[in-house]
Amino acid sequence: MFDTHVNLHGEAFAEDLEEVLARARAAGVTRFLAICDRFDNFPAVHAIARAHDDIWCSVGVHPHHAKDFPDLTAAELVEAAKSPKVVGIGETGLDYHYGYSPEADQMRSLGEHITAAQETGLPIILHTREADPQVRETLIKRHAQGFFTPLLHCYTGGHELVEAGLSLGGYVSVSGILSFKNAHDVRDVISRVPMERIILETDCPYLAPVPHRGRRNEPAYLTDVCAALARLFDMDPAAVAEITEANARRLFARVDA
Repeated sequence: MFDTHVNLHGEAFAEDLEEVLARARAAGVTRFLAICDRFDNFPAVHAIARAHDDIWCSVGVHPHHAKDFPDLTAAELVEAAKSPKVVGIGETGLDYHYGYSPEADQMRSLGEHITAAQETGLPIILHTREADPQVRETLIKRHAQGFFTPLLHCYTGGHELVEAGLSLGGYVSVSGILSFKNAHDVRDVISRVPMERIILETDCPYLAPVPHRGRRNEPAYLTDVCAALARLFDMDPAAVAEITEANARRLFARVDA
């Protein structure tokens, strides 16, 4: 399996990262994508990827932190992405739920990330919360100006955005939320996504799946995310693991370059 969204550089794994990775490998996770949340954290994220043959990384600024990088340019992202260990642009997007950054800052940052994805050919990792119409409009408009591949990460949005993303050749990733008792709407949306466009993630250390809710999430729990997706589609978990890994390797093609 390929855990396509892990947050490894923070305090949550500062004391036992190698043990965490060992448990994940023993559980069948063979590839990891370490996510960059702030541009000033990229050196730390990149260092983790460089230190492990089975870890790659992204470069970007989470929408929560857009206000902290008002001068971020696509050129800076493109330069960082020259490393063969960088396989994606982001995480970026729009989050209007918390409002940690003004909407204008988030939109500007998202635009720079899209430009970087267009110039590098790398997929763009998108976080969306209470901003489906704005993200949908932006993706459609910018895609008409130049190709890029969107990934709707940890998707909890509605049908219209996911349909737009798929129509643009994009992918959808599912997390432990899929296993939550009350996540009926999420399961309904994901059940309509073609299996060949779905990939797995833990988003660790957040969103631990059932039966680990309330604990620190870690990549080994990707097996539980896989099991939740298998239940949704009434498939064998081994088959789901094989398909979603192939999807992730197709999306993040630089991993196998």
